Amino acid sequence: MRMLFKQRFFSWFDSYDIYDEAGGVLYTVKGQLSWGHCLKIFDQYGAEAGTVKERIFTLLPRFEMYIGETYVGCINREFSFFRPRYNIDCRDWRVEGDFLEWDYTVTDGTGSCVATVSKELMHWTDTYVIDVRDPRDALQALMLVLAIDAEKCSRSSN
Repeated sequence: MRMLFKQRFFSWFDSYDIYDEAGGVLYTVKGQLSWGHCLKIFDQYGAEAGTVKERIFTLLPRFEMYIGETYVGCINREFSFFRPRYNIDCRDWRVEGDFLEWDYTVTDGTGSCVATVSKELMHWTDTYVIDVRDPRDALQALMLVLAIDAEKCSRSSN
């Protein structure tokens, strides 16, 4: 399953549209005013599907993921020198990125690829392509991309 993640050009808060391969809207993401990032994910029918919330006052960035009201895990940035690394405490997933932080691979505990994420260049706003092996993992893969993008934005504004 392929998703196209596009940030909206004019928005006071983080706002994204997530499209399927045919160009239909799968999800809409809306940022909310809060301490740290808080991103609400809505499905194509407008129902809330998930939330990514940044925990503040932590040494390294930490984002909690919720599907509906159910906590499903968190994403922590790990200390590393050259390649960004993230640890996910749910589903035994792991994320590693390249030096420029534009491409990521999500693997499971056996080392099998769950999803790949790549940033498309030459766009006015952040645009990512998310390839997910199993469509049932699409929402959580999207949450990972949102958390990593929010962490990069926080880091660059400091």
